Amino acid sequence: MKPLAYRMRPQNLDQVVGQQHLIGPGKIIRRMVEARLLSSMILYGPPGIGKTSIASAIAGSTKYAFRKLNAATDGKKQLQQVAAEGKMSGTVILLLDEIHRLDKTKQDFLLPLLESGQIILIGATTENPYISISPAIRSRCQIFELKPLSAQDASSAIDRALTDKENGLGNYPVELTDDARSLLIEKGNGDLRSTLNSLELAVLSTKQELKDNHQDTDSIVITQQEMADSIQMKVQNFDSSGDGHYDLVSAFQKSIRGSDTDAALHYLAKLIESGDLISICRRLSVIAYEDIGLANPSAAEHAILAIQAAQTLGFPEARIPLANAVIELALSPKSNSAITAIDRAIYDVKNKNIGSIPVNLKDAHYSGAKKLGHGVNYIYPHDFENDWVAQQYLPDNLLNASYFTPKGNSKVEERYKLIYQKLKKMQHENLNKHSNS
Repeated sequence: MKPLAYRMRPQNLDQVVGQQHLIGPGKIIRRMVEARLLSSMILYGPPGIGKTSIASAIAGSTKYAFRKLNAATDGKKQLQQVAAEGKMSGTVILLLDEIHRLDKTKQDFLLPLLESGQIILIGATTENPYISISPAIRSRCQIFELKPLSAQDASSAIDRALTDKENGLGNYPVELTDDARSLLIEKGNGDLRSTLNSLELAVLSTKQELKDNHQDTDSIVITQQEMADSIQMKVQNFDSSGDGHYDLVSAFQKSIRGSDTDAALHYLAKLIESGDLISICRRLSVIAYEDIGLANPSAAEHAILAIQAAQTLGFPEARIPLANAVIELALSPKSNSAITAIDRAIYDVKNKNIGSIPVNLKDAHYSGAKKLGHGVNYIYPHDFENDWVAQQYLPDNLLNASYFTPKGNSKVEERYKLIYQKLKKMQHENLNKHSNS
């Protein structure tokens, strides 16, 4: 039997989970499908977030033949077979996985087929296509970035899998506890393929366990512990409500924020023992920029390098770079000035009449822009001493806005503070002088 994630692969765009910025009503891929004006495209993003699903849904929605190849392992012969099918049927959709590994021979074979429309290529890659894919292929494809799936997206996919009697687990009387669902979603980290396959293992293995223990029951109840066993993750039940995981990562962050190195290491040890490398790395990334931030930018850089090393090593060795990062972050000077600044700016964008971009800053690289006044009177800072000149950048309605409130908790941030205050003062004085003249 094929894995659950494969069986639940969408047959039309309405069944795709997430990616509403591309396949939602009125969005570009849905428009292409509904108008039957498909063009080749490259989909890029992390594993398991819907690249294959979108390709499959496009094929199902348009009724075109759908074939899947891998650029690294499939050769020119397989491409020729797809091309022949496209010639006979008029059009074939080819999902080419790992397209960033397409060599020149296969690329040269594909190019004329893309030009003629004999093959509609949907390239899938986890790499940035602007860096990893040749210009010749890129110029013939539209490039779409897929966004990580939200917890709500993953939960919807779980519900669909549990109720689908034809392809999913709908024929099993499954009850998934809230803490088991939360653990499954958290551990999946947006990788829907992993999430669904872990769900299937939990259901089938629990069913078998009940059978082996001669338990005659009408329902299969998947608890947090059974889910943890199915995804090879230890769960420490810190409280009966199932909130222990969130309490733990909260205590972890607050201990680092509070500069208590021993407490931070204690909670790190608990997270390590639970086997939850994903949550540790995600939380450390947040801490580095939210709590340390501009007080010590190098500590944030070191933390990201430690996270990358931990992900490469895996447990048990991952504990070493993680401990380095936690100790440095806990002992580092702290500042939340960056997150406070951006939250103030977002508040204004959401709640105030912010006005329009000053015309001197608007794009002037197209015909007719100057007639609209766009880019006129823009002053190029690099033409002036110290590469700075006073001119208006904020919209009129926000002219005196000041979002950044540096704390000066370290020599680095104190330096930023002095520069910020100096430039702000010079800008204000020069603009006032200009408006009064």
